[in-house]
Parts: sequence; structure tokens; C-alpha cells
Amino acid sequence: MATECERWVGLAVDFSEGSRAALKWAADNLLRTGDNLLLLHVLKDPNYEQGETLLWEATGSPLIPLSEFSDPSIAKKYGVKPDAETLDMLNTVARQKEVTVVSKVLFGDPREKLCQAIHDMPISCLVIGSRGLGKLKRVLLGSVSDYVVNNAACPVTVVKTETTHA
Repeated sequence: MATECERWVGLAVDFSEGSRAALKWAADNLLRTGDNLLLLHVLKDPNYEQGETLLWEATGSPLIPLSEFSDPSIAKKYGVKPDAETLDMLNTVARQKEVTVVSKVLFGDPREKLCQAIHDMPISCLVIGSRGLGKLKRVLLGSVSDYVVNNAACPVTVVKTETTHA
């Protein structure tokens, strides 16, 4: 899939404020012309009524170009509901930075699936947003970003939102 000169930057997305902050940070500080941006979206509770979900449960979906991912009917096929603000940001980054953007939808536990994707794909680094859980919620629910930082096979940058700092 990748040659030695290609650089793949992973971005964990859940279409939240935290993942938009991570996208903005990656665009401002990390992405370079010619990079490939791989959006990793994990569906924790997939819709097994869709036949494709069963086919892709173990490996995740095929790579989906941004132009297709932006089409609501195709996004629905994968069980994804991207918001207009994130799609606008992605299209702007792709155009201004001359970056190729593709998505991969994964099914299952976000912590495990993100680490598996990092292992299976030629990702140079991963950028992930922080939900800003308090200490108690982080202990009870488990922090995806903490888990990925400690178990990923590549460098991971965790981006906090402005509200997380407060």
C-alpha cells in the first residue's frame, strides 16, 4: 500500500469537538504536502443488520476516499454520520495542504481497534483528541487516548480542546 517516500498520518475521528481539535492541530503542525491522512473511525456498537458490517468486522472497511466519505448515502452504508463542520475542515485541509484523505471504519472496542489499525497500516504517527474526562470517569470508563498512548506501535499525540484545559 505504501512506498518508502509516502507518509501516512493517522487521525482518530469521532466527529466530536475533540477530534476536530485534533484535525486542526494536525493540519497546523504536522501535515505536509503529499502526505496521506488516514481517518480512523471506530463504531463501538455496529449495526449488524447491514451486511457489510459483518464482512468488515475483523479488518475494518476498505479505504474510503474523502469524496465518497462526504456523500451521505455512502457514509450511511458504513454506519457513519460525519458532521458538516468536520467534512468542511477535511476538504479544506486536503485542498490547501495537497494531502490525500482516506477513511477506514473499524468495528469494536476503540482502544483495541485503533492499536490494531496502527499495527496493520503503515502509519507514521497518530493524532487523537481528548474527551476531557475527569479522573473518576477516566478510571471507570477507561480513556481511549491513555490506552492508545501506552499500547500503540507509533508515536501518538493527544490534543486537548480549550474546554478540556479549563
